Amino acid sequence: MRSTGEGTAAGSAFPIRGPLAQSSPRLPADEAVQAVPEPEPALIGYRGPTACAAAGITYRQLDYWARTGLVEPSVRAAGGSGTQRLYSFRDVAVLKIVKRLLDTGVSLQNIRTAVQHLRSRELSDLARMTLMCDGATVYECTSPDEVVDLLQGGQGVFGIAVGVVWREVEGALAQLHGERVDTGETLIGHNPADELARRRNRAG
Repeated sequence: MRSTGEGTAAGSAFPIRGPLAQSSPRLPADEAVQAVPEPEPALIGYRGPTACAAAGITYRQLDYWARTGLVEPSVRAAGGSGTQRLYSFRDVAVLKIVKRLLDTGVSLQNIRTAVQHLRSRELSDLARMTLMCDGATVYECTSPDEVVDLLQGGQGVFGIAVGVVWREVEGALAQLHGERVDTGETLIGHNPADELARRRNRAG
C-alpha cells in the first residue's frame, strides 16, 4: 500500500499526515474490541514525576515536550511558581506513544500530527487503533487486514497497538499516585478507572 502524496493511501489504511479531513474506516460492531474506559480528566490528574514513570520518559523530556507544545498537560498547565502541571490519563498514554515513535526515528513533524490525531479520536477508535510506521510516515490501521495490507506493501516497519499502550499505562498508574483536581486529595495506588466506577455506583 503506497501513499499517494496527497495525504491518502491506495487502500484502507491511510497516512497520518497534515490536517485530517477524512475519517478512518470503521469496523463492524461485532469485530470491534471493547473500548477502554477513560477517567474524568476534569477531576483526576497526574503530576510530572508520575507521568514520567508511567510513560517511561525523563522529566527533561516531559518538560521540553510541554514547553514546545508537543504534549501539553490537559488537566492543568504550569501557571507560575509552585504550580504543578497535571496530566490526564490520555495525556500519559500519548506521552508513551510519542516516546516509542521517537525511539524508532519518526520525524518530529509526523509525531506532532500523530499527537493531534490521537487527541481528536473517540476512545472506541483508540482502543482498536494500530499506528504503523515506515520510519518516515505514520499510518493508522483499524483492522488486522489493514495491517497486513500495509506490511505486504513494504511500508510498515513496526506497529504500536494504542489499546495495548492504554492498558499498560493504566497498569502503571494503578501503582502510582493520582490527584483530585477539585479537592487536591492524593489518590494513592490509584487505578484511573476506580474513581469513575465509584461515582457511577454512588449515582446509581
